[in-house]
Amino acid sequence: MTGRSLAPRGGGILIPLAVAALIVLVAVPLVFVLLQAIFPKIGSGSLAAPFSGTLENLADPALIHLTGNTLVLGVAVVVAVAAFALPLGVLRALFRVPFAALWDFLFLVPFLIPPYIATLGWILSLQRGGYLFQMTGTDAGRFLFSFGGVVFVMAFNVFPVVYFAVSRTVAVVGGRFADVARVFGASPWTALCRVTLPLALPGMAASLLLVFAMTIEEFGTPAALGRSSGFNVLVTGIEAKLADWPIDLPGAATLSVILVVMALGAYMIQLGILARRSYETTGSRPQRAEPRDLGRWSLPVGLGFLVAALLGTIIPVAAIIATALSRTISGGLAPANLGLQNFAKILADESGARDALLNSLSLGIATALVTGILGAVASYGVVKTRMRGRTALDALTILPNAIPGVVLAVGLILAWNQPFLPITPYNTRLILLFAYCCLLLPFPVRYANAALRQVSDSLEQAARVAGASPLTSFRRIILPLILPSLLSAMLLVFAVASRELVASILVAPVGMQTIASFIWQQFEQGSVQLGMAMSAVAILITAIIPLAVILVARRFFAGLMIEG
Repeated sequence: MTGRSLAPRGGGILIPLAVAALIVLVAVPLVFVLLQAIFPKIGSGSLAAPFSGTLENLADPALIHLTGNTLVLGVAVVVAVAAFALPLGVLRALFRVPFAALWDFLFLVPFLIPPYIATLGWILSLQRGGYLFQMTGTDAGRFLFSFGGVVFVMAFNVFPVVYFAVSRTVAVVGGRFADVARVFGASPWTALCRVTLPLALPGMAASLLLVFAMTIEEFGTPAALGRSSGFNVLVTGIEAKLADWPIDLPGAATLSVILVVMALGAYMIQLGILARRSYETTGSRPQRAEPRDLGRWSLPVGLGFLVAALLGTIIPVAAIIATALSRTISGGLAPANLGLQNFAKILADESGARDALLNSLSLGIATALVTGILGAVASYGVVKTRMRGRTALDALTILPNAIPGVVLAVGLILAWNQPFLPITPYNTRLILLFAYCCLLLPFPVRYANAALRQVSDSLEQAARVAGASPLTSFRRIILPLILPSLLSAMLLVFAVASRELVASILVAPVGMQTIASFIWQQFEQGSVQLGMAMSAVAILITAIIPLAVILVARRFFAGLMIEG
């Protein structure tokens, strides 16, 4: 048999099914956003007056205002993050920072806390009557509910993205080469500027562009803080057009297209930087250099890390826990005002809390399973087969990475709320599953891609020679080999899906609550303590369950290796 005949052909019927699922989950919503922006009457089955709604919306002065605010906010958050996250990352990489492991742990915590929950913690801390006011009499509410407050909160929500990217990149690519420069007479500052930073520049720029994309897509913080001061952006504008009567679908679609263009622009620039502005080293593989002592700068640097940990993690988490334990907000932190009554209300299903928790957990599990299977099959088609359209398939799997969640939610509404559809998932639990799968599919796809590239084609070829079908070889050989990486991605999907906000608000069926919508609703209705108790439960569950699964999986895979 020729080598070509033994080449991996795919998982039989699985790849066509995966392609069909990706078209339904990703392509159809985005196509309907574009169609709605072009044909304002498409909801009634008419293609009349194309671009009339688009031109009308583009001429609206509010659109320029929303777009300008979005750009200004994105740039401001990037500048703020760069001002403190870049220096912290460089210091962590090159020097012995006091309590370095503790800071790394504390800076990981924001990844466990959804931005909208951290924002609510800041509101409880800084608003008039909040914890800062109770302890010091200082009212920081005016600052918090302003453009500066929005930038402040969002910067400390996302700065770990840059901190970890910079600290790891600088440590690996710059350390030993800077030492070589020092041997040849360069000063520490010259070695940093001429060797270390240029080598790390692509990673720095890419992480800052990621911060920009995350900022313009974030809904919770601008909605909670910006609206009070009249600072509205595209994401809140889209939500307003869908939430306020009369519903403006063409307007929401037009704003969505603009937001997509901005997000895709940042994504493409990021890819361009990584592709064209990369620095390569020759000879041996770069290794991390031994960190240097800070000497008399140890205390100032340690204080800088402490301030970042306080603002990024400790204060919002403390506010969440304190509020969850409080009987009343006005009662403050007095021992008599603290207890577990709010957690008891959740167990008692007050205001539908227990149902919201179960809904989110079941949807999180279902999303993890669906995206895990779909991601594995799609990645197999891209990496291991010679099928036509592999590039298009790969693009479909990563497109949600560059598309804001609010746009995908709008697309799902437009696609599945059409009057001509005989049956539709709209206004059912299935529409939320669609939304979560579309938003989070890139995680298992990227993990599966990386794992599949390490699996030799000869294994599948041997199975084919032994008579195994493509489906059997995929199920019995490929899937077990990539399962550890795929499981990690699925756990990440579960954690994010269980507390996703924007889709839960926009596309959830009438009367159905999730963790995110429950928290948001309780905060708007004044039941802040119950909302923060749910936040604490959500954070705990989405941290403990993945950890438990990882521990069990490690023992399971270790047992398989011993048996092998």
